[in-house]
Amino acid sequence: MTKCYHCGDECSTTAIVFDQKNFCCNGCKTVYEIFQTNDLTYYYDLQSAAGTTPLEIEGKYDFLNSDKITQRLIEFDDGTIQIVNLSIPGIHCSSCIWVLENLKKLHPGVTNSQVDFPKKMIRITYNRELVSLKELVILLARIGYEPYISLDDYDKGKSKTDRSIFYKLGVAGFAFGNIMFLSFPEYFEVGEFWLDQYKGLFRWLMFSFSLPVVFYAGSDYLTSAYKGLRSRLLNIDVPIALGILVLFLRSTFEIAFNLGSGFFDSLTGLIFFLLVGRYFQQKTYSFLSFERDYKSYFPIAVTRLNKEKKEETVQVYDIKRGDRLLIRNEELIPVDGILISNKAQIDYSFVTGESEPVQKNSGDKVFAGGRQCYGAIEIETLKSVSQSYLTQLWSNSVFEKDKTTTFQTLTDSIGKSFTITVLTIAIIAASFWMFNDSSKVLNVFTAVLIIACPCAIALAAPFTLGNMLRIFGRKKFYLKDSGVIEQLAQIDTAIFDKTGTITTTQSSAITYEGMELTAEEESLLKNTLRASNHPLSRSLYELLKEHNIETLDDYKEYTGKGVQGVKDKSDIKVGSADFVGHQQQSDYKSTAVHVSTNNLYKGRFVFHNNYREGVSEVFKNMRRYLDLAVISGDNEGEKARLEKLLPKLTPLYFNQKPTDKLNFVKELQANDKKVLMVGDGLNDAGALAQSNVGLAISENINVFSPACDGILDAVKFKYLNNYILASKKAMNIIKLCFVLSLMYNVVGLYFAVTGQLEPVIAAILMPLSSISIVAFATLATNVIGKKLN
Repeated sequence: MTKCYHCGDECSTTAIVFDQKNFCCNGCKTVYEIFQTNDLTYYYDLQSAAGTTPLEIEGKYDFLNSDKITQRLIEFDDGTIQIVNLSIPGIHCSSCIWVLENLKKLHPGVTNSQVDFPKKMIRITYNRELVSLKELVILLARIGYEPYISLDDYDKGKSKTDRSIFYKLGVAGFAFGNIMFLSFPEYFEVGEFWLDQYKGLFRWLMFSFSLPVVFYAGSDYLTSAYKGLRSRLLNIDVPIALGILVLFLRSTFEIAFNLGSGFFDSLTGLIFFLLVGRYFQQKTYSFLSFERDYKSYFPIAVTRLNKEKKEETVQVYDIKRGDRLLIRNEELIPVDGILISNKAQIDYSFVTGESEPVQKNSGDKVFAGGRQCYGAIEIETLKSVSQSYLTQLWSNSVFEKDKTTTFQTLTDSIGKSFTITVLTIAIIAASFWMFNDSSKVLNVFTAVLIIACPCAIALAAPFTLGNMLRIFGRKKFYLKDSGVIEQLAQIDTAIFDKTGTITTTQSSAITYEGMELTAEEESLLKNTLRASNHPLSRSLYELLKEHNIETLDDYKEYTGKGVQGVKDKSDIKVGSADFVGHQQQSDYKSTAVHVSTNNLYKGRFVFHNNYREGVSEVFKNMRRYLDLAVISGDNEGEKARLEKLLPKLTPLYFNQKPTDKLNFVKELQANDKKVLMVGDGLNDAGALAQSNVGLAISENINVFSPACDGILDAVKFKYLNNYILASKKAMNIIKLCFVLSLMYNVVGLYFAVTGQLEPVIAAILMPLSSISIVAFATLATNVIGKKLN
């Protein structure tokens, strides 16, 4: 029997032979082929024996065989699909991200993996029937990314804090200071006898001090450059690593052959100031990440039932263990809980990508992220809400369109091209001085590699957009990610829904016209409306008198048409005139909700709309640079009023179904229009998802719409134009940052190529350039933020 080269299991007599190696199955063979194709087979060198579990982790994760323990680590489990967040301290560069986000190619049991690079976390969705958590962790360890697992830390909701930057800074600073001190005699050419006598000792002491600096403090740069090259990726650490290695080898060569004192002071100074720059960048990024984290402001709410069974709307972060929640039709379950109602149909597509609803019965556990289908249910919470989990759902890739931003692509392109250009300039400049003044070759070569790093260019977009994301969050304008800001800045057409978007349902006047409803009919109407989340349903539900809350025998919601409820063989329909089977008269042109019971038309509730504050001003200002239109599912009852309220010749479309809205956006995009769709997140969900930017207006009701790109608090609707203009200004800041970075590099390269720039000075200037870009971007965006209302 032979062992599988990849997994180490015993191969049967039908072992697969590939590349003169044995594999137990096609899965292991495929993994090896992927590593080989992408030049990543060096990962096998990390193991004590290729293809076997390293001795240091053998048996280390046996505790993951316990279901009781794994349930403390897993954040989602529907019996087949599980999701886990793991801390991976070994993540360093883009190569790491590539490997970890392609785990599904390494094991068929993994369906999705997403890396949070700043936090060094990976979120993995996998099929527990194909791979266990233990096998997943061992797979990560085998390819060089062993997770850090501490049950105590998971109980506290925290991962291990990485303090290595402090230790490396301490080592580099200590060595740099001592080497500078030992270099003073060389600087001033002191001719004292004892200094000359022990000059060799001083030089070797400097060499000794440099070793931990290069191979410990500077190890991240060397490792990142190595992995990037092996993965055929030119990252920004390549020129840095070259500068470090060239300085170290040249300095060692000089003292070994007594040719000089070398550049150990410049070398340790370079690494020290690089680490200072990295520390500053990390601290600033962490600050911005915390500040822009909209989970503290997120306007999602939920209906909680108090001890008297009265309904109250609360913010999700006010939910506590043991609370009883009402989850209406199409609402997202914000927290893990136990189902109280008899049955439920839960759609977990936001979490797993699988759209088939899962049947749940009373007493079953339901997980956060599921969307209730077919009526209202009650659950009892098992834990407080995890806002971070909800925000992960909002940007989950399973329902995300490819909206790659131009500046992200431009930054990546500049970084790659810049690295190649810098290496070319360094070689040409070194070759020139080789024939003119060989003493300047090393100085010029290292100075070019250090001074011309594209770090500042790479930082321009994320810091500018990240800070704008934070500012928008404080102004109650919540965007899915920073890329939405760029998309928002490029729009040339804005489409608005009417009901619940430019109108407010919180102050609508409602009158009833028709046959009087019996107490039983009114109770059935109340309980049917209770399950719906449509703005008109919510307004009407609040208007009706109190009735006993009962569980419906059947409930259905027809998007864009209405809702239907059944109780004790009594049937009620609420919605449009066509939906309830009523031939609407031509003079019925106001917004209305029609009612029929047991196929008998009863009457209608007429809504007298109130428009949001500042609607006219918003449309007037946006009309200056955007094409505008209003598209509504209602009839033309408000047409005359809208024509007076909005700018002249603003297109108005009525009686539009959800599919009509979606197709309208598609047609505009087919004509090269960049479309902003503003809706209420319900009947507009398709159009919101199709548009370049989809914004949902929220009146702090329990609506969560992952189909959109942003949520605007209804009280801030009148400032929508200001937010769009701020996005455009943010793009100009990025462009200015690019110009400043290029100007800095051009000036720096002139001094470097002409041999007038010492490496230690370059080592100071490089992080300072990054810091200056970060400071400029932050200050400029803050100025924009102060001008926002």
